Amino acid sequence: MRLHRNLTFAVIDSIRDIFNEGVYADKAVEKALKRDKRWGSRDRKFVAETIYEIVRWNRLYAEIAEVKAPYDRDNIWRLFSVWCILRGIALPDWNQIGDVPERRIKGRFAELSKTRKYRESIPDWMDELCVSELGEDIWTKEIAALNKQASVILRTNTLNISRELLQKKLKTENVNTLPVPNHPDALILEERANVFRTEAFHNGFFEVQDASSQLVAAYLDVKPGMKVVDTCAGAGGKTLHLSALMENKGQVIAMDIYESKLRKLKVRAKRNKAHNIDMRVIDSTKPIKKLHGKADRVLIDAPCSGLGVIRRNPDSKWKLQPEFIDNIKKIQQEILQSYSKMVKPGGKLVYATCSVLPSENQLQVEEFLASEAGKEFSFVSDKKVLSHISGFDGFYMALIEKK
Repeated sequence: MRLHRNLTFAVIDSIRDIFNEGVYADKAVEKALKRDKRWGSRDRKFVAETIYEIVRWNRLYAEIAEVKAPYDRDNIWRLFSVWCILRGIALPDWNQIGDVPERRIKGRFAELSKTRKYRESIPDWMDELCVSELGEDIWTKEIAALNKQASVILRTNTLNISRELLQKKLKTENVNTLPVPNHPDALILEERANVFRTEAFHNGFFEVQDASSQLVAAYLDVKPGMKVVDTCAGAGGKTLHLSALMENKGQVIAMDIYESKLRKLKVRAKRNKAHNIDMRVIDSTKPIKKLHGKADRVLIDAPCSGLGVIRRNPDSKWKLQPEFIDNIKKIQQEILQSYSKMVKPGGKLVYATCSVLPSENQLQVEEFLASEAGKEFSFVSDKKVLSHISGFDGFYMALIEKK
């Protein structure tokens, strides 16, 4: 493989933005890919994947290169050189690349790889926390799975097309997919491609959504004609799935504290031809109170650490802090206490997170059920999805019913 200057410089600038300016990796990649319209799919793939690789393995590479963030330009070139050596890529004779001690790099890599926190490139506190909650054996397997590149999974929008027809339609656009077992609407891409440029996407035939995430709406056990509330809707991936499962009948109320996210959902709903969605901003306690005791189903896709989705957000390993997790656990319980009041007698609630930590998951549900508000509910079932078993994102969902 031959390195090209303009592609490599795009990578170097993006690493600087991510680690020195706090830019999110996906935004840095997005910006980098707009640098040169002449780049082909191979060039774009190199830029995106190299940025993500250096972010994903940052602790390991920085340890080998003996550099610390925030990085000056020379240090970023040293990180990049380590990446090249470990990938078996010949280093070009550029003045930015000095003498690179290839044997020492490979020796350090072999030595550091014996220790999990270096091998899997994670902060000490994260390693300790996850071992304490999941145990040594499960965490070792889980973090190895969470460091693999995530596959691209599509969710068929069954309002407009069947999975089989979608698969055929995508094939005509040179996008080959395979059905995902035990996920009735899911297709996995055989090879990464920009699916957002396809006619199938513009016609509202699918959304990009991980297979684990697709389990959540289905877990809520919705039926056409129900009144369903998605309380932390965000940009609405699960809201749109709920609408499809309800066959556009009944009402899905999508709520969020961020109006900007609901605006994105509005655009997506139009493309999906999902007509039974109402959007409400949670700007006070009023929107919640108005729905007390009125919903057949309530989904709480709670804010969380995101430890189950590190594969697609590798920079979260460096941006996440222990204080954030302590704080988010308080918020999760407050949300459960408040939003559960919208469920009517005989109705059901699903509490879900994209975390693998029991303290954010089953322990939150247990605490809620033991509380005054929780006495009105009974536990039905829960599902723990671990990445090293499923091959997809780490997720948790619990179904509880109002008496």
